[in-house]
Amino acid sequence: MTTLVFGHKSPDTDSTGSPIIWAWYLNEVKGVPAKAVLLGEPNTEAAFVLTHWDLAKPEIIADVEAGTKVVIVDTNNPAELPASIHEASIEGIIDHHMLVGGLKTRGPIEITIRPLACTATLMHDLMGADLAHAPRGIKGAMLSCILSDTLEFRSPTTTAHDRAVAEKLAADLGVEIAELASAMFEAKSDVSAFSDAALLRMDSKEYTVAGKELRVSVLETTAPQVVLDRKDSLMASMVDVAKEDGADQVLLFVVDILREEATLLVPNDLVKAMAEASFGVAVTGDTVVLPGVMSRKKQILPALTL
Repeated sequence: MTTLVFGHKSPDTDSTGSPIIWAWYLNEVKGVPAKAVLLGEPNTEAAFVLTHWDLAKPEIIADVEAGTKVVIVDTNNPAELPASIHEASIEGIIDHHMLVGGLKTRGPIEITIRPLACTATLMHDLMGADLAHAPRGIKGAMLSCILSDTLEFRSPTTTAHDRAVAEKLAADLGVEIAELASAMFEAKSDVSAFSDAALLRMDSKEYTVAGKELRVSVLETTAPQVVLDRKDSLMASMVDVAKEDGADQVLLFVVDILREEATLLVPNDLVKAMAEASFGVAVTGDTVVLPGVMSRKKQILPALTL
């Protein structure tokens, strides 16, 4: 039976690249038949990375069949996984996020969760010397995942180890980190083809604060004004997106990669109160700038309160 390897819904670069990396490792090194799949359409940066490194886009699946062997990467949150995940045979979890809980397995499994900025960094360590045999595309995907998750080392989630691994991969590949990161961020910033609802769901996590079900969305960009010019329609769309997704509110943080700050859209009194309580700011309009805020994982979710 083929083992499916996948990350979370709304795949970013790490949740697109890491399944490809690990499926290669299982197939070529461990002799385990494996296939990378996605739980949604990759975002524009992830699509660029696939093209740049000449990697085929994995098949997109809607759910998993009972008994299917799976390895979960870049998440351990059941809410970000297929509806039938508990019917599958979970063989392993490789992640760098907080332990959410709620997954049930049929027996003991390998779980590796480490405080690193990127799943691909963790995979680099797990693969060890075997990585030397990986084709250029696999190493390129690994480098791209790290640059994406660290925002080219700007994110506070970045560790010295993430940076060292990225620099080693770049040297091996003969790649200039700044050039690759710039091209990736340019691709990520091109959101012109996406509807407001798609933007609100593009890079989004479900989270509960003070009994409120939230969809916490982040858009990382080098051209934040392009997104902020759409703020009125985005805020209007939040109502339907929240209703359709069973949430009380959508929070949208527009992260300016170059200025290293986030702008939170403030459509109503609930978000105003949450912004003021969480970040110690005074909100006077329909947006508020949060200097230094770059990471949902490290700076946004832990701070949210009401």
